[in-house]
Amino acid sequence: MSSERDEYVDWRGKTADPRMHGGIRAASFACVVEVLENMVFLSNAMNFVAYFMKSMHYPAAQASNMVTNFMGTSFLLTIFGGFISDSFFTRFTTFIFFCTMELLGLILLTVQAHETRLQPAMHRRPSRFQSAILHSGLYAMAIGVGGVKASLPAHGADQLDNSDRRLISAFFNWFFFSLCTGGLIAVTVMIWIEENLGWNWSFKISVLVLTLALCIFTVGFPFYRYKRPAGGSPLTRIFKVIKSQARNRDQTSSTIMTMINNILNKTIKYNDFRVLEKALADNTITAADVEETKTFIGLLFIFATTIMMNCCLAQLQTFSVQQGNIMNRTINDFKLPTQSLSVFPLSIMLASIPLYEHFIRIFGNKFQRPLGRIGLGLALASGSMAVAAIVEAKRREAAQNNVTLSVFWLGWQYLLLGVADMFTLGGMLDFFYSEAADSMRSMSTALSWCSTSMGYFLSSLLVSLSNWVTAKFGRPWLGGNDLNHARLDLFYALLSILNLLNLFNYIYWAKRY
Repeated sequence: MSSERDEYVDWRGKTADPRMHGGIRAASFACVVEVLENMVFLSNAMNFVAYFMKSMHYPAAQASNMVTNFMGTSFLLTIFGGFISDSFFTRFTTFIFFCTMELLGLILLTVQAHETRLQPAMHRRPSRFQSAILHSGLYAMAIGVGGVKASLPAHGADQLDNSDRRLISAFFNWFFFSLCTGGLIAVTVMIWIEENLGWNWSFKISVLVLTLALCIFTVGFPFYRYKRPAGGSPLTRIFKVIKSQARNRDQTSSTIMTMINNILNKTIKYNDFRVLEKALADNTITAADVEETKTFIGLLFIFATTIMMNCCLAQLQTFSVQQGNIMNRTINDFKLPTQSLSVFPLSIMLASIPLYEHFIRIFGNKFQRPLGRIGLGLALASGSMAVAAIVEAKRREAAQNNVTLSVFWLGWQYLLLGVADMFTLGGMLDFFYSEAADSMRSMSTALSWCSTSMGYFLSSLLVSLSNWVTAKFGRPWLGGNDLNHARLDLFYALLSILNLLNLFNYIYWAKRY
């Protein structure tokens, strides 16, 4: 425990005192900030399409692609944010820098939404200058979101005793709870503001909320403990190990084993990828460098198996919304806004986290293992797509008989996918943080968000591929704009089968880890 304490410093640069720095109080700041930051991010992301079409006069297809690119870029840039956090600055400094970047981008969009001179005239496309302002604000936000989501969860977990697996797991559960709370506010309060008070108020409130989040995070600086970045870039060390291994690939096994024994082979823990140990023939490569490389490569295989599950989640913001648009959304003379359909999965996720924590307290810690949680989430994802296929087939049959089903039939797929996301994303954040080397925790945690981004891109690819293949046999499954004449049920069935195969792939790699 003393070695861990020596790794952390307080804001003055002195060794952190566990009685004053870190702990649950310091970690709770990250959860509060995540509520506010995710509320801002999601409320804007979900309504950018309407803003781009109505105020900036972009065509529907281009507006949708702009939002998809914004979302995908934001999550992909978490790798860049994690790299900066691990290599150059503390996670506290990284968050301050990138949150400020996100705020500046949001302010630029707010100014444009307020000033009619910066918007195109009616029925005209934006000028180059107006488009440049829009894209500058949009991608300043994306860069900021990437850095914030990479550094904030790792900073919060740094405040706790990393040897206490139960405490770390609980933190990531409640961090996920905070993320969902922010999303729930976004799809209820913020959508009401945008529909009833207009874009100007929505953007202004977002600026105020994000400023508040930045202030709350900064106020906690006396209570935090800080992890100084390891010297040099972890990616540079990984590439150096791989390069050295390639250069020494012809070394005999007996020679390599002698070298390993001479440099404390006890530090080599990871049994797979033993071929990388040939890099130790280079005097500039340490056993710690090899272990760091092995661990990160092992994490990449787990990361790759989670992308398909996030492909299913993408359906909740695309085809599920289209299904909801043509279903009965009326509740006691109140018509549920399409964007607010996300209330279902978010509410389910929020309810599932306290239930899961209660379950852990009753049945013990053996049910909290991150790899098991991820596997359960992947299994539920496959089941959710099977249920979605059945519901869509029933909806399509009813529509052909001039019957409109209630939108609450979609609740089953939202239920299963919501719980699946709770298990998978919460387990990923926990697993990638706990298993990563100290020098790579921000970047490894960022893999959780990167998986979300890759899932969105994979969804688009699968839609295009399925349409291309099925068009050769008659009519594309997802061609046209009318779901009543499409075969979304077959596409959902395909996703269910692919997720089942992916589950077996995950089990293989999880057992080897």
